[in-house]
Amino acid sequence: MTHKASLSGFVKVTTIIINTMFVLTFIGFFTFLKASGKEFQIVTGSIFFLVFVITYSLRPIHYTITENQLIIHRLYKDVVIEKTDIKSVSILDEKKLEWSIRTFGVGGYYGYFGKFANTQMGNMTWYATRKDNTVLILTGENEKIIITPNEPEAFVVDYYKL
Repeated sequence: MTHKASLSGFVKVTTIIINTMFVLTFIGFFTFLKASGKEFQIVTGSIFFLVFVITYSLRPIHYTITENQLIIHRLYKDVVIEKTDIKSVSILDEKKLEWSIRTFGVGGYYGYFGKFANTQMGNMTWYATRKDNTVLILTGENEKIIITPNEPEAFVVDYYKL
């Protein structure tokens, strides 16, 4: 079963603003900085392009539950979790994620993915597109994975049904 993962309004606005800044900065480099060295323009443009490509490629698109696996679909390298490695799947109160800090990852540009932590939950790996509709996947090694399907209740029911 496939479950959609739509971007929240905040993530959409953040993504539009960042992409607009990238485009305007890139245009500005080639329009207003003609006298400066081309190396600066090429390096900065390349960095912007890499940030965009990497972030866009690693964003969660949707989640699929099969008989044996939970798959987090991304453009680059899906994340596959064997059901035998999962202890539990449950809806998580979004308040438990308050005051989470990003320790290594993305916090609002095409979603929230990477490593996060807070005092209440400890270390977590997020593959989220929003900060509500949160589902906690607890693995056998006590790794906490956060996902955000559009319909978290249906996701949990489907997980235990298959």
